[in-house]
Amino acid sequence: MSGTSRDGTRRGSPPPTGAQEPGTAPETGPETGTDAGVLSSSALMAAGTVVSRLSGFVRNGLLAAALGQQLHADVFTIANTVPNMLYILLAGGVFNAVLVPQLVRAMKNDPDGGDGYTNRIITLAALFLAGVTAVLVIAAPLLMRLFLDGSFFTPELAAQRESVIDFARYCLPQVFFYGMFVLVGQVLNARGSFGPMMWAPIANNVISVAVLTTYLLVFSPVADLCRAGGVDPAVLSGPGSMVGGYTHGQELLLGLGSTLGIAVQFFILLPFLKRAGFSYRPRFDFRGTGLGHTLRLGTWTVLFVVVNQIAYTVVVRIASSGTADAVSGACSRGGGGAGTGYTIYSNAFLLVMVPHAIATVSLATAMLPRLASFAVDSDLRGVGHSVASTLRTTFALIIPFALLLPVVALDLSRVVVGYGAGRQTVPDFAVSLALFAPGLVFFTTHYLMLRGFYALERTRTVFLVQCVIAATNVVLAVAFTSHVSPSGTAPGLVLAYAGAYLVGALTSYTMLRRTLGGLDTPVLMRFLVRLLIAAGLSTALAWSVRWGMQQVWAPGDGLVHALSLLVVTGTVDVVVFLALARAMRITEVTSVMNLVTSRLRR
Repeated sequence: MSGTSRDGTRRGSPPPTGAQEPGTAPETGPETGTDAGVLSSSALMAAGTVVSRLSGFVRNGLLAAALGQQLHADVFTIANTVPNMLYILLAGGVFNAVLVPQLVRAMKNDPDGGDGYTNRIITLAALFLAGVTAVLVIAAPLLMRLFLDGSFFTPELAAQRESVIDFARYCLPQVFFYGMFVLVGQVLNARGSFGPMMWAPIANNVISVAVLTTYLLVFSPVADLCRAGGVDPAVLSGPGSMVGGYTHGQELLLGLGSTLGIAVQFFILLPFLKRAGFSYRPRFDFRGTGLGHTLRLGTWTVLFVVVNQIAYTVVVRIASSGTADAVSGACSRGGGGAGTGYTIYSNAFLLVMVPHAIATVSLATAMLPRLASFAVDSDLRGVGHSVASTLRTTFALIIPFALLLPVVALDLSRVVVGYGAGRQTVPDFAVSLALFAPGLVFFTTHYLMLRGFYALERTRTVFLVQCVIAATNVVLAVAFTSHVSPSGTAPGLVLAYAGAYLVGALTSYTMLRRTLGGLDTPVLMRFLVRLLIAAGLSTALAWSVRWGMQQVWAPGDGLVHALSLLVVTGTVDVVVFLALARAMRITEVTSVMNLVTSRLRR
């Protein structure tokens, strides 16, 4: 998946003077000193992300109920994903990984507090994104050839191919709105206003829920004609089939509705600019104002994104083959040819990334201005301690979830996507979801290491590490999907993702540790031993309770059964883990809990 993020980068790095020696930093918890400020700032962002993700669960449930998770769903999901991929490819590298430190520097050093620099950035970005978006909409048919497997360009899938292209035309304007949303959000972040960017996506989810509810009421869920068998293959290509195309009315509602949600998400941020002390005025005097320096800083980051998106394009193409091959093969002969493709892969990824979005992104975003300040002062010890402290706090939240996920994957899948047309593919979805667990830990580690490199302006190093990850991902994706049935496509891609970020985590951690002179590694090792003991015991007890419930309550596929198992299993795991963490004095856990309980009391 995309490795870009909502943070910043700076060019060059300070000399290695003052670097801490491995293990010499005091073993303090994240609640001490300015760490408490990072934790508090991240709490506001995390709260917005939680609400956003909860509304996203409703959206995903409705999407699965309406479209299923086979080829019919892939047709829409792929077309609706391409705009985000293209935005990241064309502008996301600079917007996400360069601007915050540059905006902070302009605010500190420019006589106008950085207003002129920010106005020029917004103006230039809007012009660029508008022009690129227009070209992409015109070139939609050619563009989709990059992302679709060759099966889509056979006569059997002509209807599905036309629907993908139509959806692309309706969804590609999202490139402009994605870019402007992230740009304005970064301006707010640089000015210490972290909440709006995390809360705004809720509006997008609300609109998506309204669109999908309307779709269900007007068009009804698709039917699994393929599994029924004995159906004329011509019927399978038309609307109403879980592997077919769409009518023009369906395309308009889903395509334009999706774009409207992204547009509203951007417009909601605009009033917060003035509240943060910034008023936008178009500026076209781009020469000699430092923008060239900003773009040069983004060179390696752009290359980073290009490599990442090339790898992801390969993943999307392979994923599209899973459901397409199932239709052109067994299903077209009247049998049951269900496959797993991009919809299952991407939805499982989005679900497993919820703790990353709540914990890692919030902590990293709040940490970034601190890292930039340390880097400006050539304080490598401060950079290393801040990254290490944030890594431990993030692990305290991520690792227990990753251990529990395989235990509750089936129950969670039934609760999230087990409705309407999505009910048939719940077991397939659960397999991919469970396999993502180790990849989440590896990705989290790599993600936080990159924050350190960005603060030091080591964008070239980030690019080289990403080349290794992308190459590993492509090689493993091809290897793990070449000789599997269509149902094994998504699980194979999940394993490739985990393998790629295992390599990436080890590489980036080793390189950053060497650059900074240490990352409190002995402290991290002692912390991980205690954390794994606590999380392992709580997960084992939670699994035992779930197993006992199944012996008393016969397994079923209903929502009440799945939700009950999920709630009881999760509650047991959380309660036992927190009790063990307090008993074992894992301060990274207790600090987070103290912050949560204090806010709840307020």
